[in-house]
Amino acid sequence: MATSDPLLPDSRTEADGSAVLRVLSYNIRSMRDDTDALARVIRACAPDLVLVQEAPRFFRWRKKLARLAAASGLVILSGGATAAGPALLCSLRATVERTEDVLLPLTPGLHRRGFATAVVRFGGARLGVIGCHLSLQDEERHEQGGMLLDRLAAMGVEHAIAGGDLNETPDGPTFKRLAADLQDAWATAPWGGEHTWTRSGPPRRIDAVFATRGIEVLGCGVPLGHPGVTERDLTAATDHLPVLAALRVPAS
Repeated sequence: MATSDPLLPDSRTEADGSAVLRVLSYNIRSMRDDTDALARVIRACAPDLVLVQEAPRFFRWRKKLARLAAASGLVILSGGATAAGPALLCSLRATVERTEDVLLPLTPGLHRRGFATAVVRFGGARLGVIGCHLSLQDEERHEQGGMLLDRLAAMGVEHAIAGGDLNETPDGPTFKRLAADLQDAWATAPWGGEHTWTRSGPPRRIDAVFATRGIEVLGCGVPLGHPGVTERDLTAATDHLPVLAALRVPAS
Protein backbone atom coordinates (compact mmCIF):
# COMPACT_ATOMS: atom_id res chain seq x y z
CA MET A 1 0.00 0.00 0.00
CA ALA A 2 1.16 3.52 -0.72
CA THR A 3 -1.49 5.98 0.36
CA SER A 4 -2.58 7.93 3.40
CA ASP A 5 -6.11 8.34 1.98
CA PRO A 6 -8.02 5.07 1.51
CA LEU A 7 -10.44 6.55 -1.01
CA LEU A 8 -9.93 8.14 -4.39
CA PRO A 9 -11.91 11.29 -5.22
CA ASP A 10 -15.29 10.77 -6.84
CA SER A 11 -15.87 11.91 -10.40
CA ARG A 12 -17.15 15.44 -10.72
CA THR A 13 -17.10 18.57 -12.83
CA GLU A 14 -15.62 21.63 -11.14
CA ALA A 15 -17.02 25.16 -11.34
CA ASP A 16 -14.18 26.20 -13.66
CA GLY A 17 -15.08 23.44 -16.15
CA SER A 18 -12.24 21.10 -15.19
CA ALA A 19 -13.15 17.47 -14.62
CA VAL A 20 -12.13 14.91 -12.02
CA LEU A 21 -12.16 11.52 -13.73
CA ARG A 22 -11.68 7.93 -12.71
CA VAL A 23 -9.78 5.89 -15.30
CA LEU A 24 -9.44 2.11 -15.09
CA SER A 25 -6.96 0.01 -17.08
CA TYR A 26 -7.79 -3.71 -17.11
CA ASN A 27 -6.58 -6.79 -19.00
CA ILE A 28 -9.72 -8.95 -19.07
CA ARG A 29 -8.23 -12.07 -20.75
CA SER A 30 -10.90 -12.20 -23.46
CA MET A 31 -13.60 -12.64 -20.79
CA ARG A 32 -12.60 -16.29 -20.32
CA ASP A 33 -12.97 -16.16 -16.54
CA ASP A 34 -15.77 -15.09 -14.17
CA THR A 35 -17.51 -12.28 -16.06
CA ASP A 36 -19.84 -11.52 -13.16
CA ALA A 37 -16.82 -10.92 -10.91
CA LEU A 38 -15.24 -8.83 -13.66
CA ALA A 39 -18.31 -6.61 -13.93
CA ARG A 40 -18.49 -6.24 -10.15
CA VAL A 41 -14.88 -5.03 -9.99
CA ILE A 42 -15.40 -2.51 -12.78
CA ARG A 43 -18.69 -1.26 -11.35
CA ALA A 44 -17.21 -0.84 -7.85
CA CYS A 45 -14.40 1.31 -9.27
CA ALA A 46 -17.02 3.66 -10.80
CA PRO A 47 -14.82 4.60 -13.78
CA ASP A 48 -15.54 7.28 -16.35
CA LEU A 49 -13.22 5.50 -18.79
CA VAL A 50 -12.03 1.90 -18.97
CA LEU A 51 -8.97 1.02 -21.04
CA VAL A 52 -9.53 -2.66 -21.77
CA GLN A 53 -6.87 -5.09 -22.99
CA GLU A 54 -7.61 -8.51 -24.45
CA ALA A 55 -11.21 -7.69 -25.24
CA PRO A 56 -13.02 -10.50 -27.09
CA ARG A 57 -11.88 -10.62 -30.73
CA PHE A 58 -13.66 -13.54 -32.33
CA PHE A 59 -17.17 -14.99 -32.64
CA ARG A 60 -19.83 -12.49 -31.44
CA TRP A 61 -17.14 -10.30 -29.87
CA ARG A 62 -19.27 -7.14 -30.05
CA LYS A 63 -22.12 -8.79 -28.18
CA LYS A 64 -19.77 -10.06 -25.45
CA LEU A 65 -18.14 -6.66 -24.98
CA ALA A 66 -21.53 -4.91 -25.01
CA ARG A 67 -22.78 -7.31 -22.35
CA LEU A 68 -19.80 -6.50 -20.13
CA ALA A 69 -20.25 -2.77 -20.67
CA ALA A 70 -23.96 -2.96 -19.77
CA ALA A 71 -23.26 -5.07 -16.66
CA SER A 72 -20.68 -2.48 -15.60
CA GLY A 73 -22.98 0.51 -16.18
CA LEU A 74 -20.97 1.67 -19.20
CA VAL A 75 -21.09 1.77 -23.00
CA ILE A 76 -18.58 0.82 -25.70
CA LEU A 77 -16.55 3.77 -26.92
CA SER A 78 -14.16 2.12 -29.41
CA GLY A 79 -11.94 -0.84 -30.13
CA GLY A 80 -12.24 -4.58 -29.66
CA ALA A 81 -11.44 -6.88 -32.57
CA THR A 82 -11.10 -3.85 -34.86
CA ALA A 83 -8.13 -2.68 -32.74
CA ALA A 84 -6.75 -6.23 -32.28
CA GLY A 85 -7.75 -6.39 -28.62
CA PRO A 86 -7.65 -2.98 -26.91
CA ALA A 87 -11.06 -1.41 -26.30
CA LEU A 88 -12.42 1.68 -24.57
CA LEU A 89 -15.56 1.82 -22.44
CA CYS A 90 -17.03 5.02 -21.03
CA SER A 91 -19.80 6.31 -18.83
CA LEU A 92 -22.69 8.35 -20.16
CA ARG A 93 -20.96 11.35 -18.64
CA ALA A 94 -18.66 11.43 -21.67
CA THR A 95 -19.40 13.45 -24.79
CA VAL A 96 -17.69 11.70 -27.70
CA GLU A 97 -15.94 13.86 -30.28
CA ARG A 98 -14.33 11.11 -32.35
CA THR A 99 -12.93 7.57 -32.19
CA GLU A 100 -10.40 5.63 -34.25
CA ASP A 101 -9.12 2.06 -34.12
CA VAL A 102 -5.49 1.77 -35.20
CA LEU A 103 -3.79 -1.45 -36.33
CA LEU A 104 -0.02 -1.49 -35.88
CA PRO A 105 2.45 -3.08 -38.32
CA LEU A 106 2.40 -6.86 -38.12
CA THR A 107 5.63 -8.66 -37.35
CA PRO A 108 5.53 -12.15 -38.94
CA GLY A 109 5.06 -14.81 -36.30
CA LEU A 110 3.80 -12.38 -33.64
CA HIS A 111 0.31 -11.27 -32.63
CA ARG A 112 -1.28 -8.30 -34.36
CA ARG A 113 -1.40 -5.28 -32.01
CA GLY A 114 -3.35 -2.05 -32.13
CA PHE A 115 -4.56 1.06 -30.32
CA ALA A 116 -8.12 2.00 -29.36
CA THR A 117 -8.30 5.80 -29.45
CA ALA A 118 -10.84 8.54 -28.80
CA VAL A 119 -11.26 12.23 -28.08
CA VAL A 120 -13.93 12.90 -25.46
CA ARG A 121 -15.21 15.75 -23.32
CA PHE A 122 -16.18 15.75 -19.67
CA GLY A 123 -17.63 19.13 -18.72
CA GLY A 124 -15.22 21.70 -20.10
CA ALA A 125 -12.32 19.23 -20.26
CA ARG A 126 -11.29 17.81 -23.65
CA LEU A 127 -9.24 14.63 -23.47
CA GLY A 128 -7.40 12.34 -25.87
CA VAL A 129 -7.39 8.66 -24.90
CA ILE A 130 -5.30 5.71 -26.10
CA GLY A 131 -5.62 2.13 -24.90
CA CYS A 132 -2.82 -0.29 -25.73
CA HIS A 133 -1.46 -3.79 -25.20
CA LEU A 134 2.19 -3.82 -26.19
CA SER A 135 4.19 -6.70 -27.64
CA LEU A 136 5.89 -9.47 -25.70
CA GLN A 137 8.93 -9.04 -27.98
CA ASP A 138 11.41 -6.40 -26.76
CA GLU A 139 12.26 -4.67 -30.04
CA GLU A 140 8.69 -4.59 -31.33
CA ARG A 141 7.44 -3.34 -27.96
CA HIS A 142 9.92 -0.46 -28.01
CA GLU A 143 8.81 0.53 -31.52
CA GLN A 144 5.18 0.40 -30.43
CA GLY A 145 5.97 2.69 -27.49
CA GLY A 146 7.28 5.25 -29.97
CA MET A 147 4.16 4.82 -32.12
CA LEU A 148 2.00 5.46 -29.07
CA LEU A 149 3.80 8.73 -28.33
CA ASP A 150 3.53 9.75 -31.99
CA ARG A 151 -0.18 8.98 -32.01
CA LEU A 152 -0.74 11.03 -28.85
CA ALA A 153 1.12 13.99 -30.36
CA ALA A 154 -1.00 13.78 -33.52
CA MET A 155 -4.36 13.80 -31.74
CA GLY A 156 -4.54 17.58 -31.61
CA VAL A 157 -5.43 17.79 -27.92
CA GLU A 158 -3.77 19.62 -25.05
CA HIS A 159 -4.50 16.89 -22.51
CA ALA A 160 -4.35 13.14 -23.02
CA ILE A 161 -4.03 9.81 -21.25
CA ALA A 162 -2.70 6.46 -22.38
CA GLY A 163 -2.60 3.15 -20.64
CA GLY A 164 -2.74 -0.57 -20.76
CA ASP A 165 -0.72 -3.74 -20.47
CA LEU A 166 2.87 -2.83 -21.32
CA ASN A 167 4.30 -6.33 -20.85
CA GLU A 168 7.26 -4.62 -19.19
CA THR A 169 8.25 -3.32 -15.76
CA PRO A 170 9.16 0.33 -15.00
CA ASP A 171 12.89 -0.38 -15.34
CA GLY A 172 12.44 -1.50 -18.97
CA PRO A 173 13.35 0.72 -21.94
CA THR A 174 9.81 1.05 -23.33
CA PHE A 175 8.28 1.89 -19.95
CA LYS A 176 11.06 4.43 -19.40
CA ARG A 177 10.47 5.90 -22.86
CA LEU A 178 6.80 6.53 -22.06
CA ALA A 179 7.53 7.83 -18.54
CA ALA A 180 10.08 10.31 -19.93
CA ASP A 181 7.38 12.08 -21.98
CA LEU A 182 4.33 11.41 -19.80
CA GLN A 183 3.46 11.16 -16.13
CA ASP A 184 3.47 7.59 -14.86
CA ALA A 185 0.39 7.95 -12.67
CA TRP A 186 1.48 5.36 -10.07
CA ALA A 187 4.91 6.95 -9.67
CA THR A 188 3.35 10.43 -9.47
CA ALA A 189 0.68 9.71 -6.85
CA PRO A 190 0.86 6.10 -5.59
CA TRP A 191 -2.34 4.77 -4.05
CA GLY A 192 -3.60 1.27 -3.35
CA GLY A 193 -1.48 -1.63 -4.53
CA GLU A 194 1.45 -1.56 -6.92
CA HIS A 195 1.80 -4.93 -8.62
CA THR A 196 -0.57 -5.88 -11.43
CA TRP A 197 0.83 -9.33 -12.27
CA THR A 198 1.03 -11.81 -9.40
CA ARG A 199 0.16 -15.14 -11.04
CA SER A 200 3.71 -16.34 -11.77
CA GLY A 201 7.23 -15.29 -10.84
CA PRO A 202 7.85 -12.28 -8.60
CA PRO A 203 5.00 -9.74 -8.40
CA ARG A 204 5.44 -7.07 -11.07
CA ARG A 205 3.90 -3.81 -12.26
CA ILE A 206 3.39 -4.30 -16.00
CA ASP A 207 0.13 -2.33 -16.41
CA ALA A 208 0.02 1.45 -16.17
CA VAL A 209 -1.86 4.68 -16.77
CA PHE A 210 0.04 7.66 -18.17
CA ALA A 211 -1.05 11.30 -18.43
CA THR A 212 0.28 14.41 -20.14
CA ARG A 213 1.94 16.98 -17.92
CA GLY A 214 -1.00 19.36 -17.56
CA ILE A 215 -3.19 16.72 -15.91
CA GLU A 216 -3.12 16.46 -12.11
CA VAL A 217 -2.78 12.89 -10.88
CA LEU A 218 -4.76 12.54 -7.64
CA GLY A 219 -3.99 8.88 -7.03
CA CYS A 220 -3.30 5.66 -8.92
CA GLY A 221 -2.88 1.98 -8.16
CA VAL A 222 -4.48 -1.42 -7.85
CA PRO A 223 -7.81 -0.93 -6.01
CA LEU A 224 -7.07 -3.35 -3.19
CA GLY A 225 -9.43 -2.63 -0.31
CA HIS A 226 -11.47 -0.19 -2.42
CA PRO A 227 -15.16 -0.32 -1.39
CA GLY A 228 -16.93 -3.11 -3.26
CA VAL A 229 -13.71 -4.63 -4.65
CA THR A 230 -12.98 -8.01 -3.06
CA GLU A 231 -9.87 -10.14 -3.37
CA ARG A 232 -12.10 -13.02 -4.38
CA ASP A 233 -13.51 -11.07 -7.32
CA LEU A 234 -10.07 -9.80 -8.34
CA THR A 235 -8.79 -13.37 -8.42
CA ALA A 236 -11.81 -14.76 -10.26
CA ALA A 237 -12.22 -11.98 -12.84
CA THR A 238 -9.00 -12.35 -14.86
CA ASP A 239 -5.27 -13.02 -14.49
CA HIS A 240 -4.22 -9.34 -14.22
CA LEU A 241 -5.06 -6.86 -11.50
CA PRO A 242 -6.59 -3.55 -12.63
CA VAL A 243 -5.11 -0.07 -12.32
CA LEU A 244 -7.45 2.69 -11.12
CA ALA A 245 -6.44 6.37 -11.43
CA ALA A 246 -8.14 9.58 -10.37
CA LEU A 247 -7.15 12.54 -12.55
CA ARG A 248 -8.06 16.21 -12.69
CA VAL A 249 -8.19 17.39 -16.30
CA PRO A 250 -8.18 21.18 -16.85
CA ALA A 251 -10.86 22.83 -18.95
CA SER A 252 -9.74 23.40 -22.50
